[in-house]
Amino acid sequence: MSKTVLMLTPGYPGEMPLFTRALSMQGAKVLGVANGPSHELPEIAKQHLSDYLQLPTLFSDPHAAIVTLRQWLGKRQLDRVCCLWEPGVEIAAQIREALGVPGQSYEQALKFRNKDLMKQALAKGGVRVPHHAVASNAAEVWAAAEQVGYPLIIKPIAGAGSMDTFRCDDAKDVAYAIAELGHIAVVDVEEFIDGEEFTYDTICAKGEIQYFHIGYYRPRPLIARTNEWISPQTLSYRDVDNPWVAQGRAMGEHVLKVLGYDTGFTHMEWYLKSDGETVFGEVAARPPGARTVDLMNYASDVDLFDGWAEAELHGTFSLKVERTYNAACITKRAKGQGRIHHIEGLDHIRERCGDAICAIDLLPIGSPRRDWKSTLLSDGYVTIRHSDWQTTKDLADLVGTDLTLYAG
Repeated sequence: MSKTVLMLTPGYPGEMPLFTRALSMQGAKVLGVANGPSHELPEIAKQHLSDYLQLPTLFSDPHAAIVTLRQWLGKRQLDRVCCLWEPGVEIAAQIREALGVPGQSYEQALKFRNKDLMKQALAKGGVRVPHHAVASNAAEVWAAAEQVGYPLIIKPIAGAGSMDTFRCDDAKDVAYAIAELGHIAVVDVEEFIDGEEFTYDTICAKGEIQYFHIGYYRPRPLIARTNEWISPQTLSYRDVDNPWVAQGRAMGEHVLKVLGYDTGFTHMEWYLKSDGETVFGEVAARPPGARTVDLMNYASDVDLFDGWAEAELHGTFSLKVERTYNAACITKRAKGQGRIHHIEGLDHIRERCGDAICAIDLLPIGSPRRDWKSTLLSDGYVTIRHSDWQTTKDLADLVGTDLTLYAG
């Protein structure tokens, strides 16, 4: 019998229609719900939804949203409730509990969203986490800074990635961060970990890791998000048995056991210090963003959207994963403001990279430039792959230096 799945935000962010399609292709009847109208959904999402509810209160008033949702569903029974977008993880758990649908509970979801609860649970479980403190006003931020010591990081307690994240080396930096974070109710003040930054991403089914991925950021996101000239790179690392990443891989496995994760995608970030110490960053009950699932697919010539859907619906994972390539996604930020009027170096990149190029998705001429601080994909990206790690990095650097978009 086909299963009925409620998919929150089936059309946004950009990868969500691909997850929606995967559920449908795995035989599920997919019901979509989001706060926007149906005509704004991408065509792929429309094609694979059996029904759709526009629910403006979905994020602003979960209790009212659940009442409306229950009325809309009528006699239809849900087998799964899915949300792979960070802001919807908690409401998805609340819907499960209200409607009696199996899956991650609200209490479990909070440990993947609230960085304080997350770190408390993991520290108790023996995971090395950054020293930290929670603050909800300026006085508490100053007290936390004194407790944690410099350098430190201030970021939203329920944020995603490096958005609204500030490194503070002294009191002047703390004062600036407090002013910039005035719109955030609760923040986490934590020890700054000086090291290389990696990811540990998984697809789990019935409490077991069925697939895992090691990612690497060049440079670390905090640097990339504060320097406009940088072309940030996210890399997929092929040699997952290398001692270089062994401690991070082991930490990732331990983190999921401590938090009791059952089924779905996870995305964890961790640090490797120069002295060899491995430190936990944060973990989310969702896939990595910024087309990283595409990157993982290119690295092994698989479809992990489909692999996730199989795990979610059936508790199995039948994909055969061969780690053939390293891969890299390089995002580009245009020079100047206004509309894209010229792209330089694209033919050169095509000639030099050749078959290593997997995808080129740049804003077309005439498009308005995006706000580089509010989007991870900036003004477009290039994805490449190669079996050799150093060559992969060299090609990624070539895209970073020799490809330029101009706006004006």
